[in-house]
Formats: sequence, C-alpha cells, structure tokens
Amino acid sequence: MIPQTFIADLLNRVDIVDVVGRYVQLKKGGANFMGLCPFHSEKSPSFTVSPTKQFYHCFGCGAHGTSIGFMIEYSGMGFVDAVKELAQSVGMVVPEQDDKIPPAQRAQIQAQSLALTDAMTKAGDYYKLQLRSAPTAIAYLKGRGLTGEIAARFGLGYAPPGWDNLRSVFPDYEAVVLAESGLVIDKVDEDGNNRKRYDRFRERVMFPIRNTKGQVIAFGGRVLDHGEPKYLNSPETPLFSKGFELYGLFEARQAIRDAGYVLVTEGYMDVVALAQMGFPQAVATLGTACTPHHVQKLLRQTDTVIFSFDGDKAGRRAARRALEACLPHVSDNKTIKFLFLPTEHDPDSYVRAYGKEAFEQEIQEAMPLSQFLIREAMGEHDMGSPEGRARMQFDAKPLLQAMAPTALRLQIVHGLAQMTMTSPYEIEVLFELQKPTAPAKMAPARSQRTQPKGLELQIMRVLVAHPPLALEVDQAALDAFQHFGAEAAERLTQLVGAAQMLGEAGNFAAFAQHLKSQGDEFDPIIGEIVKEPETERNTERLVLRAAIRQVKNDALKQELSQLFASGLSSDQIGVRYRELTAMQDQLLREAQAELSNR
Repeated sequence: MIPQTFIADLLNRVDIVDVVGRYVQLKKGGANFMGLCPFHSEKSPSFTVSPTKQFYHCFGCGAHGTSIGFMIEYSGMGFVDAVKELAQSVGMVVPEQDDKIPPAQRAQIQAQSLALTDAMTKAGDYYKLQLRSAPTAIAYLKGRGLTGEIAARFGLGYAPPGWDNLRSVFPDYEAVVLAESGLVIDKVDEDGNNRKRYDRFRERVMFPIRNTKGQVIAFGGRVLDHGEPKYLNSPETPLFSKGFELYGLFEARQAIRDAGYVLVTEGYMDVVALAQMGFPQAVATLGTACTPHHVQKLLRQTDTVIFSFDGDKAGRRAARRALEACLPHVSDNKTIKFLFLPTEHDPDSYVRAYGKEAFEQEIQEAMPLSQFLIREAMGEHDMGSPEGRARMQFDAKPLLQAMAPTALRLQIVHGLAQMTMTSPYEIEVLFELQKPTAPAKMAPARSQRTQPKGLELQIMRVLVAHPPLALEVDQAALDAFQHFGAEAAERLTQLVGAAQMLGEAGNFAAFAQHLKSQGDEFDPIIGEIVKEPETERNTERLVLRAAIRQVKNDALKQELSQLFASGLSSDQIGVRYRELTAMQDQLLREAQAELSNR
C-alpha cells in the first residue's frame, strides 16, 4: 500500500496544469485554465483546471479530481500505475510499503514545509513593497527597458540597505525558519559563540523564484552597481534545489505552449527582458549548470528546447554542460538546439541592438544537437591525419555512450563514421554502444546460397552501384521481397540495411569495400559494375522504382490467387480483395505518373 504521506507529497510536487496540459490544450482564463473536456464531446470549453486548488472540474459532465484522478480517467491506468507515472515525472520513487515515520515526526515535517513557504511569501511581499520607494532600483529596471507591468508579472522587488530589515517583517527575528529558508545568515566566531544574525540580501533587485504552483521558494538578488557577487541566490533548502528548478517557468508555461518551444537562457534578467520584448517563452537555470533534471522538466513542457548561450568561452563551456545533460533524454520525437550569439551580446542586448525579428531568425537557425555534438568532438583536431581522426572518435565516445539507441544516434554515428573514414558498424563496436543499430555482418558465403536472378539481381545491381538509393526502399518493399523466397528476401534485406547504413553520402567504392570485407557474395556484381560505364543515379532510381513496383505487384497477384483458398469468411475475403486491388491501382498510378514526368 502506498503511504498517504507519499501521495500528499507527490500532489504537492506535481502541477496539475502541467499534467493536464500534456493532453488538453489549455488557455488562461482568469485565475484558472480552460479547455475542451476530454471526457465528453463539447464545442465550448467547460473544463477548468485550478493551479491554486490543484484540481480539475468540468461544468458540463461533472468530471473532477486531482492529477492522479486525471491520469486514471484519461489513460485508463490503475491507481498505482498513475502514481508511479506522476512520481517518475518529478524524480520521486514510490515506496513499496508503508513508511515507518512516526505520526508526530510526519506532522513536524509538514509543519516545517508550511512555515518555510509562509516565510518566503512574506519576504516576497516585503521586497515588492520596498521597490515602490526605491528610486535607484526603479531607475535601474527602467534603464533595462522594463515596465511596471513586467516587474509586477515577475514579482520583482528590492532589498534595501541595512543588516536586519526583515526584523520589521518577522517580529521573532531569531526564529529558526528564517535561517532554514536562507533569508538570514547566522555568523559565529571560531568557538561557535557570539552568533550574529543578518539579512542575506541587501541593496539588490530581488527576483522571486517560484515553483510550478506559483509559490515563492527562493530568491535571486542582483546588485545595482559593480559589487560582488553580481548575482546572489538563496542556498539549498527543503523547498529549493537549484538543480531541479528553472527561473521563469511558472510565468512562461502558457507562452511555451503557444510558441511551441522553450528558450533557455543564462540569467534572470535575460528572462525578464525577453518577456518585455516579446519572448515570454524564456526560462533560465539558477546560477548552476544545466542538469538532466532541468532537461527532463523542460521536455515535459514542450517538444522543442533551444538553449541560448553567449559566444564567449564561458558560454561555450555552459553549452557543453547542457549538451551532456541533454544526451540521456534525446529521443526521435524531441528537438534540442543550441543558439550561440556574438561574443559581445547576450539575448537581452542582442534584441535591443538588432530587433525582435533578427533574434527570431537566430532562433530559427539555431544549431541542432547532432551538429553541435559532432563539432564538439571534432574540436581543433586535424581531420587530415589518422591521429586527429582517432582523437575525434575518442572525444565522441562518451557522448554517444550517453545516448539511447535512437535513430538520431544512428544518424550521428553515420556522420562521425564518414568524417573519420570508418564504417558505422565499426564505430558502434569500437564505442561499445548499447544495442547497436548498424548490421553486424552480411549473409553467408555465396557458395551456400542460390544465385540471384531476374528482378532480384536487377535490384541488387542498382543498390550496389548507388547505395544511397536504398534510403528510398520502404518497409512495404522489404515485405514484398518475401515473394522471391526466404533466402533471397534475407539477402536483399541485409543489402538494403548495409547500404542505408552509409547514408546519403555513401558511394560505390565505400560500399564495395564494405561488401568485400564481409565475404565474396557480391564479387560478381561488383566486377560487372566496375567494367561498365558509370550510370546516372536518377536513371537508376527509375529502374529501381520500376523493379520494386513489379515485385510488389507480383506479391499482390500471388496473394490474390491464394485469397479464395485462405479459409477466410466471405466478408473477410471481400475486404481483403478490395484492399489488394486498391494497392494494385496505386502502383499503376505511380508508374503512369513517372512516365508522364519523363
């Protein structure tokens, strides 16, 4: 049985707007979010999600509940599976049995959390109030182009000069909760005596850091002059872990959905300034390198993440750390890019210098993760020497090992193999990659197999001469190869896979070398191609398409001839007959279209 304390903690960690927003398009409507109910058909939205109550309710059908309830109702999963799904999304582990925390201790933990949240809320209100009567801070913010509306949206404030200003907010200035929340610092002498307490933040513009429910959990403070440190953040507390939190995410959630991507910057001011200038989908890490937890949280918000870094050395180092954090979470349905601005600019200054449209263009042209990874591995190595190519492979190895065996990883392997004059299979073996995707070997020796002839031989000749054409061979064609028989189908399938492994940059020479390394199976075909004049790829493409259409058509005819002896019912035969004849018609139309285009 899952402990109720864990359930309560889970519901406190997840945000129902995020949970529901993965499946329902939500729009802000007052204090709540609105959308079309997923549980009944409706044209006008009557489905509401409350971020403060962490509850959903449909005024049309009456459906309502928490994040757990939504997962159960929407996906049909059981209670335990729904809890596990949500727990995994926030990095929690579901206990297998009831916890052993005594009720009194449990109550103490809950009371501490409430006390910390209350202290941070009061401090945030105090700092906001102080900003109204701080002309130097107001002038600074106006100088950065910020309006009062944006300052209010992000809850900006000001910590005035003085060592114990928070004494006016908290009558019990010596309370333990003030130190636990990081609002004050206790300084003691070498003997641990003569403790002196003072405010952590002084003479700084204050940026409240909110969790996904909008609660203030920490602060970032920026000096107005050239003092050090330029930015001062709250320490790690029971409420705040900088490796998990992102500044501005609470404010940016809807904008991220609307824009279709999130822009990750390096600082608080970048986020606020970009929101002012028309890019409210920006967030920032909190004075630390990007972590896998940050990436996981971002990819739950959107399918596209774009990291923006300064073009200087520090920006490059930060980009490298972000790349490493992203690799475990790379998948084929997500897009991760890296935007590098000129050395003298950050996002704020770039937009001011060149305008919104220019920055949008930079975002559109951001470097894909695959390209950045290859560039990082290549570094300054001499790709004209064996040593340089080997060093590139050495530097790329840990990066590729961190990735799951996805199609994107295979594409990167192709690129790396081409640059280092090796084959994708050799890269995967050398790097000891988990679940290699490149085929390991070709078919058995020719002496043990029947010889190819007819259409099979024609297709093989085209693929050996022009291996990139294999990229056009679809699964339907591979299935139709069974018409040649199991042995020929296996041979063709392996040949197609080996040719596709070389990618678009493959050529006859490289492919012939690869085939020879696997045995003498294709020596006769290679020999014939070498003797003949080089054929034109587009011409051979038409030959290949015609041959594959013929194979598909022959396979369809064979199935049609066997259909009435298949033992299916009359209705089933009728359905399949129409399907097969429709596929034949489609093949005919494709052939006629190619003839008309010649």
